[in-house]
Amino acid sequence: MSNPRHRHQHAFRAFHALEREGLFVASRRNMLKTSISGIAGLSLPRLLQARAPRSAGGSDAPKGKSVILLWMTGGPSQIDTWDPKPTQPIQNRGPFGVIQTKIPGVVICEHLPLQAAMLDRFTVLRSVDAKYSNHEPNMVFQTGNLDAEPRTNPEAPRFPAIASIVAKHHGSNQSGVPPYIGFFRSRSHIAYGGYLGQQYDPFPGNLGSRLPIYDLVGNDTGKSSDGEMFQLAKGLNFERIQSRRQLLADLDTMRRDLDESNTMNAIDSHNQQAYELLLGKQTREAFDLELEPQKTRERYGNHLWCQQALLARRLVEAGSAFVTLDLSYHTASGTWDNHGDNIPPYGGISKGLKPLLPLFDHLLTTLVSDLEERGKLEDTLVIAMGEFGRTPMMGTQGSTDGRDHWPNVMSMVMAGGGLRHGQVIGASDKEGGFVRERAVKPGDIAATIYRFFGVPLDTQYTDGTGRPRSIIDQGEPLSELGL
Repeated sequence: MSNPRHRHQHAFRAFHALEREGLFVASRRNMLKTSISGIAGLSLPRLLQARAPRSAGGSDAPKGKSVILLWMTGGPSQIDTWDPKPTQPIQNRGPFGVIQTKIPGVVICEHLPLQAAMLDRFTVLRSVDAKYSNHEPNMVFQTGNLDAEPRTNPEAPRFPAIASIVAKHHGSNQSGVPPYIGFFRSRSHIAYGGYLGQQYDPFPGNLGSRLPIYDLVGNDTGKSSDGEMFQLAKGLNFERIQSRRQLLADLDTMRRDLDESNTMNAIDSHNQQAYELLLGKQTREAFDLELEPQKTRERYGNHLWCQQALLARRLVEAGSAFVTLDLSYHTASGTWDNHGDNIPPYGGISKGLKPLLPLFDHLLTTLVSDLEERGKLEDTLVIAMGEFGRTPMMGTQGSTDGRDHWPNVMSMVMAGGGLRHGQVIGASDKEGGFVRERAVKPGDIAATIYRFFGVPLDTQYTDGTGRPRSIIDQGEPLSELGL
């Protein structure tokens, strides 16, 4: 019987140790499952949803490569960020001015001065076609698949994330470190393993470190998360865990020849991951911001998103291949969903977007500069984007200062990865409402990332019906980047 006072779920509930299976006897299987569940004293909540597979990449896959995706949840306005229209009427150009950048003849929003000063290290894409994308769940651009839109296609959640494909075919750069890590405010803000299996879902990074807790509209509550992923249960220490692990290994050896299913293999994998994640120095220390010099922590700043950016840098240094940061306070459609100042909780362009831009400007440029100074930028591709753009004309839902969803065109930026930067790819029309030249599709972004990681573009996976599917949906790597 369960203990009514035992309210929380442990990390090994997926083993169903107390469930009866077929003809029930107090047998080796239930004994084994119960004994294995004993290692739940490791207290790694939701560990099995955050599995860290070994590298499955071939010998030709370039190791040391990583991506940090800054996901601007809600869809940032292209006109009020990277594709301003300063000569247009105010209802089109919006309330912000422009600033000259390091790239001759290129201007961006005046509230992004740090990016402007180092834009020669960035590539701005102004012609991204987001017509098939929607938000919450945010799938199309994070999978690179035009059919991955859950509001119109019930199969959409099964399409694997680009990061999950990378986790399977490239893997971690260091054993014991999760290949795909996600910091997310809501599960609906990022993409998962889908057809590849839950072992390629993102490791929930927000459970691995002490981080400030913000409310839904971006106020710091003064509280911090406790980094529960690496907390030991009361009374446990590393020596006891080692002893328990040896006992489990002895049990496994005695019963391995009796188990003809794959259960033992799965248990072995999950048990090893639990041990590596808790006791492995690489991952545990990467999540511990206390080990970062105080000067560097101050350089990034105390804001939640900035602390997560610092963690992302630490994690790719430790060996993770793909880290996604969900830049949102709200758990619904996202903080960048700026419909209007009279429409809570996100506000419009002046009161909603404007406070985000200096923060984002600092976060992005600090991350890129820090990676460069540490010799890691050549191997780390930094991408900042959302799921679509905003309407070219101000005013939506009774507001005069907001912009509605606009999937016809959006902007995004990239930096690092040893690619060719200091350029603008594509262009929108004079009002910033449609692609004028060089349309970039979700599949192009996916193909670019796969080429960067050395994942063959003809790679396939199997869907639920056994049908092979290509990892690329109508896309080619962006040749302008030198790929």
